[in-house]
Amino acid sequence: MLIIAGETSGDLHGARVVEAVRRQRPEINFFGIGGDALRAAGTEVLVDAREMAVLGLWEVLKRYSFFRRVFGEIRASAVERKPDLALLIDYPGFNLRLAAELKKLNIPVLYYVCPQVWAWHRSRIQKMAQIIDRLLVIFPFEVDAFSGTGLRVEYVGHPLVDEAARVREGNGEPIPWPSGTDPEGPRIALLPGSRKQEIERILPTMWVAAGLVQQAEPSARFILAAPSSELAERAHALGVKTGGGPTHYSVVVGQTRRVLAEATAAWVKSGTSTVEAALMKCPMSIVYKTSPITYFFGKRLIRVPHLGMVNLILEREAFGEFIQHEATPARLAEALLPLLRDTPERAASLLALDEIEQRLGVGGAAVNVAKALIEELDAR
Repeated sequence: MLIIAGETSGDLHGARVVEAVRRQRPEINFFGIGGDALRAAGTEVLVDAREMAVLGLWEVLKRYSFFRRVFGEIRASAVERKPDLALLIDYPGFNLRLAAELKKLNIPVLYYVCPQVWAWHRSRIQKMAQIIDRLLVIFPFEVDAFSGTGLRVEYVGHPLVDEAARVREGNGEPIPWPSGTDPEGPRIALLPGSRKQEIERILPTMWVAAGLVQQAEPSARFILAAPSSELAERAHALGVKTGGGPTHYSVVVGQTRRVLAEATAAWVKSGTSTVEAALMKCPMSIVYKTSPITYFFGKRLIRVPHLGMVNLILEREAFGEFIQHEATPARLAEALLPLLRDTPERAASLLALDEIEQRLGVGGAAVNVAKALIEELDAR
């Protein structure tokens, strides 16, 4: 079976699916694009997902020749190996083009984690219906977006519901929050993103905002959550270079959900991380910055009232969004400070977090996707 997961989150979600499939059908083999998680689950990784992780139109254009070569290699592998099925996970710029090619090769396509065409490119909805055999979505509202297209669409649950439950039930070591003037002082998480470009654009603003919060709340302590040692080193160096940041801070690698579970509040890059924060019951402010050219075109394409996924789930702006030029240190600090104490703002935020949990349901996404894959295999 061909599997394509071009980002860290897709790699993790894909690994859970592979594990669920192989518990029932250990003879099924997977190959394609993935990272350490899929590799550990037994997938033959042809291209590492870390090489595919770029963000924004300009960044993609700069590496166009690389993506074209990888696309050709994956298509050639599909022609040679003739997989019974393909599971494409998110990563729409690459995967929607690949789905069209796989359709020509008569390879059935299941797409897991719906591209946000309902936000950016509604014109692509009908096209997706023509090239995808089954769409497995992770937000309840996404099913209605494809109504009337003839595409088989199923809500399988959000994979982070299960991941959050594992963290809450786990017996891992507590996070080493830095010492400060008061061990009971507020704990603040900084999540600037999982890509180099995101960290470079978003962290400096968060860093200076953290310095402002510490001035107002001297007992505050901060953790910068990074997905890898490489990005942790880069983020730490960037913080030092930026200056004006907090003195009571540390950098933690690979413990984002546990950091969020223990944090009083967080600044979170817009995207999947906001759902992680919500499921770990961490009040937040949402931050996003990209290159000027990407922002220029993106602002004209977006067709939804909110950028933060948690606000889209709730259909209102329950968590403040600070996008591009609106993301200043002063505004970020001003928004976060009321979330650190027993205030009406914090109480409202906690109620909104409970509502998100209710809307996303009980989980089981990986098992549901595995069931869909096996159904398709058996039907063919």
